Amino acid sequence: MANPVYPCLWYDNQAHEAAVFYCSVFQNSAITAETPMVVCFELEGLKFMGLNGGPLFEFNQSVSFFVSCSSEKEVLYYWEKLCADGRVLIPLDRYDWSGKYGWCADKYGLTWQIYLNSTGTVSQKIVPLFLFSNLQYGNAEKAVNYYNSLFENSEIQGIIRYGKDAPQPEGLVMHSQFTLNGRIFMAMDGPGDKHLDFNEAVSFVLECGTQNEIDFYWDSLTKEGREGMCGWCKDPFGVSWQIIPGQLRELMANPSKAGKVTEAFLKMKKFDIETLMNI
Repeated sequence: MANPVYPCLWYDNQAHEAAVFYCSVFQNSAITAETPMVVCFELEGLKFMGLNGGPLFEFNQSVSFFVSCSSEKEVLYYWEKLCADGRVLIPLDRYDWSGKYGWCADKYGLTWQIYLNSTGTVSQKIVPLFLFSNLQYGNAEKAVNYYNSLFENSEIQGIIRYGKDAPQPEGLVMHSQFTLNGRIFMAMDGPGDKHLDFNEAVSFVLECGTQNEIDFYWDSLTKEGREGMCGWCKDPFGVSWQIIPGQLRELMANPSKAGKVTEAFLKMKKFDIETLMNI
């Protein structure tokens, strides 16, 4: 089975509150595990993690979440729920790409694109979308090809480029859709300032079953990226990843081991499964 890939959302000690809110908005949703530091939850069957990381990082439009809706009524439902106490980035209206679409930030700052999927081309309810802007402007297609070459069970499902008379340079990515380990992602190019750069507010967790898998993904992502602590790293485009052993959850659930395991991995950059398992 392909290694699970899922988003981790960084909060200033609001992870539980945010998880409860999102579970109230989306159907087939539930909190699945919780510690003082981390809240795991599922929305429409898709896994998310909320992290109580403090005030270091804030959400911006570099990573948003695309919500595919089958009717205008459904679009309005999600728009009203997710915009409440938030702010509008692109007003809800009819556009060339959709009969009903809007982009908003929720009350925690996380941004959502609500879309009437009248053609049924997006089969996943909630899709992470990368916006390649500022220093990464124009790198969307390069990144999609890079991710597709790195992750198993992955496929580029389509790329739509700007044409000759478009508001952005011809050939840049207006929209793309691809899968990584079976989960759908999207990417696009869009101009913007430094406030739209990728940061640790949204990272992507990759659970690995073996040390060889950890070594492969860590070494590949950091080759032209950057190493961090505790399994965190940045890829060549500045997107943050957490490369973790799948066994970590079980270890942390063991009261007799959790403290020592935490003490051990806080000293690590790349995770060493054997060291953790032998504690």
